[in-house]
Order: sequence, then structure tokens, then C-alpha cells
Amino acid sequence: MPEGQIRKAISGFYYVKKDDGETVQCKGRGVFRNRGISPLVGDFVTIVREGDNDATITEVHERNNELVRPPISNVDQALLVFSIVEPDFSLHLLDRFLVVIESVGIQPVICLTKKDIADEKGLQHAEAAMQYYKGIGYEVVKTFIGDSGLSSTLKPFLQGKTTVLAGQSGVGKSTLLNTLIPELSLKTGEISEALGRGKHTTRHVELIEVEGGLVADTPGFSSLDFDHIEKEELRDYFVDMESVAQDCKFRGCLHLKEPGCAVKEKVETGEIISSRYDNYVQFMQEITDRKPRYPKND
Repeated sequence: MPEGQIRKAISGFYYVKKDDGETVQCKGRGVFRNRGISPLVGDFVTIVREGDNDATITEVHERNNELVRPPISNVDQALLVFSIVEPDFSLHLLDRFLVVIESVGIQPVICLTKKDIADEKGLQHAEAAMQYYKGIGYEVVKTFIGDSGLSSTLKPFLQGKTTVLAGQSGVGKSTLLNTLIPELSLKTGEISEALGRGKHTTRHVELIEVEGGLVADTPGFSSLDFDHIEKEELRDYFVDMESVAQDCKFRGCLHLKEPGCAVKEKVETGEIISSRYDNYVQFMQEITDRKPRYPKND
């Protein structure tokens, strides 16, 4: 039976690109609903043809990973798009994105936009922060509207990979895609001055072929909570803390009030920036305060 990958999902229909290059409109089998399975963009699937232009998805193959909001699977990396201004650069939001992305085994790449309209103070703040994030192992790229070198800069990151764009509305995700693929002419959002954020312009999830890879244009990450993360796991998603945790006095140290904590020592000396630790403590409190999850009754 033909196999392929779901490249787009709209209004209950799935558009599957088969191994031979043909794209077929498909529906999911009703049995999926009974099994609690929902096909996602990015899924590799088996389909059965029911006519020249229609088919049914009969099997969803095992996923490497998946995101819930946006609904997409088998992602290799996330291009975390952050503007220096409009909306203002936020280390808190960046760390929240990094934790969520790291927790599902997706490689993050940080992309700063709008450096052409940022003032000196904003540029210095962003540059200083990015020096630290690069130092702990994150890839960082910078761009702006009309950047003629964007394709060549991003090509090594995109080639042969499936990449999801993530970031606040209004930071320039659609503009970035427009620059990479001018023929898409994606509608870009305007910033609402009253709210300080942009309007959502992308309404569905779609994988687009870009620079030898696939890039997902999505409606955005509507949820950045930590419902799937236990408090003992959070420290693993702060790479700068995880690398020094072996020097803590107590195995299993949560880097909060424990004596002999190597992480807190690094914060005091400035080797771990205070914003990272402050965000870690806040995220830990969110996880601790959430309502317990009880198993459903059979």
C-alpha cells in the first residue's frame, strides 16, 4: 500500500505526499478516534486509494516526537524566532520555549529578528544574552527584513531536517518564511500597539519544502505549560545547570535550598546568569503548584 507523509491538515482533511512525489487528499479512518489516535502533520502514514483524488489513512507509523499545540510530529529542530523589539526581547519567554522544546527531544536554534530597527540599548541587551546562550551550546542566528543573506545563513540548519518555527505572534515568523520563499506571499501580521503583540496570521499547520528540508508554518505555540514535566526532570532541560549538577553535594539536588549546590555557587559567581536561575525557580514553582493528575477510572 502507498506510504507517505502528512504535509498539511485543514478541516478534517490530510494532504499526504507519497513516496513517489504525488500529493493526495485523505481522510482518517473512523477507528482512529476510538483508539485515541489523531493523525498529525509530520506523521508518516499508510494510505488506501479510493479514487483518483481521494484516499483514506489506514495506519499512522510510530512517531519520534510530537507537539500538542501546534499539532505536529517528527520534528528535528525548532527555530525559536525572537524579535529584539516589537515585541520586546524576553529571556523569560525564551527559557520557557527552550524547556518545552528540550523536553520533547527537539533541537533548538535561536533566531533574533528586527535588529535593523532596534535601538542601541536593545541591541546590547540581546547581544550580551546571546553570547551567554551560545556559550552553553545553543546555535544563534540574527536577521532582519530584507536580509539577502538569510537563505545562505539558514541553509546549513534547514537542509535535510524538519523544522518548526516558534515564537510570539508578531516576531516575524511569516516574514522570515516570505524571505526564504517569496512566492508564498504569506500574510504578515501587524503589531497591536495596545496589546504589545501581533495578530495571528497562520491558520493551519503545513510543512513547506525549504532549502532541502521541511519547515512547518503553524498558528503558533498556544500552550507553553509544563504539564508533561515532573519537577525532578526540569533541571535536565537547563543545559547550563545540568552540566554542573554532578558537582552538587547531594545526588538528586533540585538546586533550590539544598546545601553544597554547585548550581547556586555558579549563579553567585555569575557563571550561570541570574535570569536563567530565576526562571528555573519560577518554572519549578509552577510545576509544584499545579493540580495533581489522577488516573482515569476504568
